[in-house]
Amino acid sequence: MKLDALNLSHSLPIALFVSAAIFLGSPVTANADETCMSPYMAKIVGQEDYVYVWTLGQEGIGDEQDKLVTIDVNPNSDKYGKVVDSVSVGGRNEAHHSGLTDDRHYLWAASLDTSKIFVFDVHSDPAKPKLHKVITDFVAKSQGVVGPHTTYALPGRMIITGLSNNKDHGGRTALVEYTNEGEYVSTYWMPTDDNLNGATKSGQFADGYGYDIRALPRRNVMVTSSFTGWNNYMMNLGKMMADPEAMKRFGNTVVVWNLHTRKPKKVLDVPGAPLEIRCAWGPQHNYCFTTTALTSKIWLIYEDENGEWQGKEVADIGDASKIPLPVDISISADDNLLWVNTWNDGMSRVFDVSDPHAPKEIYTQRIGDQVNMLSQSWDGKRVYFTSSLLNNWDKREGKPGDVQYFKAFTWDGNELTHKFSIDFWAEKLGSPHQMRFGAYALYSQGTPVEKLVLAVQ
Repeated sequence: MKLDALNLSHSLPIALFVSAAIFLGSPVTANADETCMSPYMAKIVGQEDYVYVWTLGQEGIGDEQDKLVTIDVNPNSDKYGKVVDSVSVGGRNEAHHSGLTDDRHYLWAASLDTSKIFVFDVHSDPAKPKLHKVITDFVAKSQGVVGPHTTYALPGRMIITGLSNNKDHGGRTALVEYTNEGEYVSTYWMPTDDNLNGATKSGQFADGYGYDIRALPRRNVMVTSSFTGWNNYMMNLGKMMADPEAMKRFGNTVVVWNLHTRKPKKVLDVPGAPLEIRCAWGPQHNYCFTTTALTSKIWLIYEDENGEWQGKEVADIGDASKIPLPVDISISADDNLLWVNTWNDGMSRVFDVSDPHAPKEIYTQRIGDQVNMLSQSWDGKRVYFTSSLLNNWDKREGKPGDVQYFKAFTWDGNELTHKFSIDFWAEKLGSPHQMRFGAYALYSQGTPVEKLVLAVQ
């Protein structure tokens, strides 16, 4: 029986079967883009029920607060395509990325300006997440890290990438480790020229910048990328791009770490601000992809035949002279396709990466006036898009419904088919940034309809 063919809304026994299969039978492999989830986490291999959207509050729109918005995405639900819940957190904090704990019970939603981390309970009632805890002392506990970005699950732990520091608000930063309960564990500073911390510098750069993180446990490896500091990401985009000094303050490195010791092993030159990292799933596929925002390249980070990790650019993304600005990427579960969103032109591109050393663009679709994040289901049949990048970088004008939106599509292997859209500004919700998936089957819970049937019986 194929789990991805099951319709989870038909019966409670099926839902229970899928839940058991996810927890007990799924292999341990490589935040919600199901194909970029932590390797220590159960995956939703069937139909997801909800998408949780971490959303920036906007002045003059609704309550103006950052919020977690829950959207029903199960086609068998009578609320399909609708916002079913919204939890505001107070104020505007530059809501950005979020990640689930290894048991998928809690969603850690980070903010780049105030450095607060909002922890939501998403398992007690997947349709109505609850704000469980707010971590307000991240900077103090971490000894000066600012701008928590990726919140990534390790066994019983959350490891968090920082973007900046409280000394000069530049790009030098660290990884910060917490327990699932929200207790601080340790800080691991990114290697720099003046403190490589045992790492090998393979090229020109050791800038100490950070952004994203992924793990390959079977290779005892973590991989981190690099972006820019608070001074830049909180600046108006036009002003920053006109400032030559500001444009120099972007990361140019990918760091390979020892997963168990949390020590950096090798600093790779990847010039042009490498952002999201997505690692292959195949048991013999020892490589990851990243893309460079400023130079519009796909880079392959791979283990060579001698067991050494290397980095090389393997493809162009659009016309770099037009600054398409690649932002989010997503790898398919079979490692054959890589989706690449370019924010500035609103395009999503699909590359054939069956040969990871020679990606080929095979499909392009315009999603909106701008596009940032994408999340695909494990079976690759459903793809969701959101629009907001950073508050001071986002476009303010455009076609209604194409500026700040959530859009759902199906993918048949050849083209996208639009299913529904939600205009976040028209709905007075704010600017939608990043997504994570929820499903009743993860928690041995039936859908609300299934629970009603069971109660009647």
